[in-house]
Amino acid sequence: MVGIADVARAAGVSKATASRALTGSGYVSDSTRERVLQTAASLGYVASTAAVSLATGKTQNVGVVMPYISRWFFAEVLEGIQDALLRHGYDLTLYDARPGTDGRRRVFEDFLARKRFDGLIAVGLEPSDNELERLIAVGRPLVSVVGPSSDTSTIGLDDLHAARRATEHLVELGHTRIAFVGGGGQHWAHVDHMRLVGYQQTMADAGLAPMHVFSPVSLPGGYAAAVDLLGDVRRRPTGIVGTCDEVAIGAIIAARRLGLPVPSSLSVVGIDNHEYADMFSLTTLEQQPHAQGTQAAEMLLRQLREPNTPIIELRLHATLIVRNSTAPPTGVPSAAVGAAGATGAG
Repeated sequence: MVGIADVARAAGVSKATASRALTGSGYVSDSTRERVLQTAASLGYVASTAAVSLATGKTQNVGVVMPYISRWFFAEVLEGIQDALLRHGYDLTLYDARPGTDGRRRVFEDFLARKRFDGLIAVGLEPSDNELERLIAVGRPLVSVVGPSSDTSTIGLDDLHAARRATEHLVELGHTRIAFVGGGGQHWAHVDHMRLVGYQQTMADAGLAPMHVFSPVSLPGGYAAAVDLLGDVRRRPTGIVGTCDEVAIGAIIAARRLGLPVPSSLSVVGIDNHEYADMFSLTTLEQQPHAQGTQAAEMLLRQLREPNTPIIELRLHATLIVRNSTAPPTGVPSAAVGAAGATGAG
């Protein structure tokens, strides 16, 4: 196995100089650093992670804390984070902090306290749980995906804007009885709430009465809520805004089982552009979680390089994708009908 002494001897420098060149710690001229790096590469030298950590005080590792790893949004964000970190030579330690579990408690009370990482990325942590504050207290650079905080850099969807665009699309088609399905999940509560507010604001602007149906943020939750809503002919809407695509897809399945064709009897729009959205021909507001993960990692790595980097908050606007789950109500002409199947800017 090639060691640092072999690299130093072949490059014609001392072991100390070779160590500084390979770890980036301490001064080494550019020409010497390049010679050492080329020599190391030619010899197949791989630095010991433990040795680099001892020399630099850095682990070359980033911790990622998220509540779910099997759900589409979180899996996409994680892939984006990993892609960026790998490009920059960083390892990733994943902390699966599922809500309501003993494992989540141990993550915050035990594992994070060990500080085996240079920085942290928190994905989807609720502000009401005070967990972002606990992560800030760890004393490492921190970036948040979704969760709002004035004390850390954040990237996420502008949920108010997304819900307004989803609702406006149905209003433009001529719908007046539009229900919002969601706003009832214990987790993801902040995002769910902001989307509900966006819907309510748009309905108020249009002079329409809001209709809010509580639902967990899941496909089964959307299905159950929609079965109850659509089964009551006295309050049945002609349009539904799902708090996310999974809820919206649940509503489409419920409508089909109740004999209500989509979109001739019911228009449905979601938010996310979930991987199943195209399969159900769902009109939706597209966000890009993979890109959010990549940007979060890049923001954190910049903080690691430049500790005085100011706090940044990025709120991204979703893009309206019109498919075949939305149309004007029966007998109502609409200028928006010609947009079916097109993609429009958010």
